[in-house]
Amino acid sequence: MVKKQSYTVLARKYRPQGFAELLGQPAVSTTLRNALTAKRLHHAYLFTGPRGVGKTTMARILAKALNCVNGPTPEPCGDCDPCREIAASSCLDVLELDAASNSSVDNVRQMIIETVWLAPSRDRYKVFIIDEAHMLSNTAFNALLKTLEEPPPRVAFILATTESAKVPPTIASRCQRVKFRPVPVELLAKHLAALAKKEQIDAEPAALELLARSAEGSLRDAVSLLDQGHSAGGAKLTEELVREMFGFVAQELLLGVGQALAARDAKSLASWLKRAYEEGVEPAQLLRDLRAALEAVYLEKLGLESTLEPLWKPVADALSAETAS
Repeated sequence: MVKKQSYTVLARKYRPQGFAELLGQPAVSTTLRNALTAKRLHHAYLFTGPRGVGKTTMARILAKALNCVNGPTPEPCGDCDPCREIAASSCLDVLELDAASNSSVDNVRQMIIETVWLAPSRDRYKVFIIDEAHMLSNTAFNALLKTLEEPPPRVAFILATTESAKVPPTIASRCQRVKFRPVPVELLAKHLAALAKKEQIDAEPAALELLARSAEGSLRDAVSLLDQGHSAGGAKLTEELVREMFGFVAQELLLGVGQALAARDAKSLASWLKRAYEEGVEPAQLLRDLRAALEAVYLEKLGLESTLEPLWKPVADALSAETAS
């Protein structure tokens, strides 16, 4: 009997495996690759930025770069035992601690303090990756501080956090800070289109743009939303389906509100808002979608490149650049 292969979610299937593959973080990739080329490596890094932009993924790529048989190298091969094991999170010399669920001083002592002075079992570096580092307790940070001050040779720490302000200054000052940024909507939409093509998903460009905008700069969220949309819509992913699935405001309703605002028609605006209430539209979602639509109108009036949809052309024609702002 042939065992059926389990499904791998797209976010895992297409997780970047090299510096050049990480989307939307060129400055981060360049900084780390230059450091590897020049052999000017810091013993501790603090990766900061919003969720889902590649902090943990980049930590694993850096671990591969340090321990690849050809390394330290800015181009890890991906084929040697260290590279494959790090990608699979099974390498004995690359230890990952999820501080969200292991925040106590005992967790830090057991996983880091008591093992940090032991030589790597096989690889060049022993790498400690601490995800959601800001969740560590004060006593855990204090226990870690001495090791960060005087680390043993061939040890690298990579702390990843979405809330850098919660990391004590004593810890942050001993790390090289690397800032990750939200991925632009245009880049996310282009990436989703490439993935849809690989997965043979017939997706409308407008649907992919909606997914990209909903992800709010998170690459992981954007890919996960594409996965969900594919599961619900089968081979065809339409704008209408995406709006219905994820609670986006219907285009007709959004356009009605936009036209009423452009015409300064309070009566019409009240009518459209009443309809939004009756249809159960969330006010916050209405404001987010309206802002995105009016932003495209504003860019159009400035003569800049925009993603203005044809339906919104009458709204743009009725406004000047000053009133659109």
